[in-house]
Formats: sequence, structure tokens, C-alpha cells
Amino acid sequence: MSEKQYYVYIVTNKTRGTLYTGVTSDLTRRIAQHKSKVLPGFTATHGLDKLVYYEVFGDVTEAIRREKRLKRWNRAWKIEVIEAGNPYWKDLFLEWF
Repeated sequence: MSEKQYYVYIVTNKTRGTLYTGVTSDLTRRIAQHKSKVLPGFTATHGLDKLVYYEVFGDVTEAIRREKRLKRWNRAWKIEVIEAGNPYWKDLFLEWF
């Protein structure tokens, strides 16, 4: 039996562009939704569909706590954490499959 996983992620529209931080239990589905813009709102309006950062958690409470913490971070800290693991701002969704 596999454990449920939860993901905290950051999407953008371009390198060092607008950032959105979210949490989901199905990263593939959620990023596909961002890419197809099926859900109206901030990410669709701003074209945020490029997955540049994610973390995996086994506990939903920890994932939500991390998401809230990242949302409080200033922009420079978010860019720093993205570039620490993804210096070229590649769309990690393309590597997900």
C-alpha cells in the first residue's frame, strides 16, 4: 500500500516572473489544470503554468504548514529557493513524466 503524498509547489509565467505557491495531493493533475487554464482565477489570469519548484510531504498538515510559510516569504527568498534547485527555471513538469 503506497502512502498518500502531498505537494507544495511554485508556478510562474517566465523566469523571475509572477509567482504562485500552492498545495495539492495530485501534482500532475493540478499542473495540467494550470496549463490548460480550466480553473479561473489568479493563475489563469496571469498565465502561471510553469512548474519551477515543488516539495513532497507524507502528511497533509505539514504540507499546508509549509505552503503557508512560503506564502509569507518575501519574493527574494522565494527566488532563492527556486534557484537553489532549479537555477535555469526549467519547467519541472516536463521532467515529471
